Amino acid sequence: MVGGNGDKNRPLYMISVAAELAGVHPQTLRAYEQKGLVTPQRTSGNTRMYSQSDIDRLELIQELTAEGINLAGVTRILDLQSRLEERDQELDSLHRRVRRLADRVHELEAHMTVTSLVRMADIPKFIK
Repeated sequence: MVGGNGDKNRPLYMISVAAELAGVHPQTLRAYEQKGLVTPQRTSGNTRMYSQSDIDRLELIQELTAEGINLAGVTRILDLQSRLEERDQELDSLHRRVRRLADRVHELEAHMTVTSLVRMADIPKFIK
């Protein structure tokens, strides 16, 4: 899917470009990585590669710290945000399952209505 999450998670940017896009110093990115705030992918040569999703996350970290939230608070906010996104996905999955079950119930009800219209006595003996 074009523009989907898969594209946002593709590693595109080396640390210098990622730092410039996020408006931080490369050393800050290393510190964020050390604290677990961001986890860039690594090439076979161990070069950090950042995705657009990483850049978005870094921009959010910058916004939160600019508002006076310390890194421990940022970590907690990001964790809660991640958990909320997981719950949203679970809820979407449950909604899809409920819709499938409701469709199945509707099919069964339609089938029962048709079979209840036919009396057994009206069915010829050779079918019984």
